[in-house]
Amino acid sequence: MTKNGILFGLFVLLAGCQTTPHQVSINGVSFNVTLAEDDNSRAMGLMYEKSLAEDAGMLFIFPDSRPRAFWMKNTLIPLDILYFNQQQILVSIQADVPPCRATTSRCPNYPSEKPAKYVLEINAGLAEKHNFKVGDELVLNIKK
Repeated sequence: MTKNGILFGLFVLLAGCQTTPHQVSINGVSFNVTLAEDDNSRAMGLMYEKSLAEDAGMLFIFPDSRPRAFWMKNTLIPLDILYFNQQQILVSIQADVPPCRATTSRCPNYPSEKPAKYVLEINAGLAEKHNFKVGDELVLNIKK
């Protein structure tokens, strides 16, 4: 095989590896999300991220539905935290949650008001901007 043939084969292989981003939407507003589906990725969350695109977020998926509480230790950007139940219905919003830079004291928790299976973190202010409210449905477009 020629050098050009090898390069072409590599290009085709890499092009086939591209993945469509995971998406969720609420009331027709879509977000490209990173998934946090295991203990390690859920524990890390958006820690140390310096920015988040307007249409981006992180979707936490838990194996069960129960009351959840998030904290913002080592999270550098303010967020809205949206809690959804097993039926993907918005049950609680923690809006404009500030970063926590505490080094010696514990950061505050931001709990759900009802059991949640899905938690969506997006830039602070977007829940209000898009008028998200309890009862709204989360539509998942997750590529497995």
